[in-house]
Amino acid sequence: MKALKESGLALQLALTSYEASTLKDLENALDAIPNTQPDIVFVLNDPFMFARRKRIVESLFQAHLPAIFGYREYVDDGGLVSYGSSASDSYRRAATYVDKILKGAKPGNLPVQLPTKFELVINLKTAKALGLTVPLPLLDRADEVIE
Repeated sequence: MKALKESGLALQLALTSYEASTLKDLENALDAIPNTQPDIVFVLNDPFMFARRKRIVESLFQAHLPAIFGYREYVDDGGLVSYGSSASDSYRRAATYVDKILKGAKPGNLPVQLPTKFELVINLKTAKALGLTVPLPLLDRADEVIE
């Protein structure tokens, strides 16, 4: 969040943040966001949010708000754009660690791995429904475009 705020200041963007760790917090945030009339909403990667992604996507869509997410599953569920590490790739790599540990490797001896695969996914169907035109150069860079 600190890096996001610093980037916003550098780009002269006004940022408003909402935290939600309970269902009530989430509903309050989803009710409040449209009142601030943001140009775009960015949902940070968080297990709590991920588990409620369909509700988040639905609420932002109903409020006619474009949003960017960190995982493609949000876009699969109707979100506009995602850019981030591939969760499925991370799970596959985690499985190799489980295999090594089950075969006797000590977890402390295994190297820390950072994500290596990042993907940009754009939902054109959602863009059209929101009345947005996605620039061709962005579409060309996308790993997947959902039509």
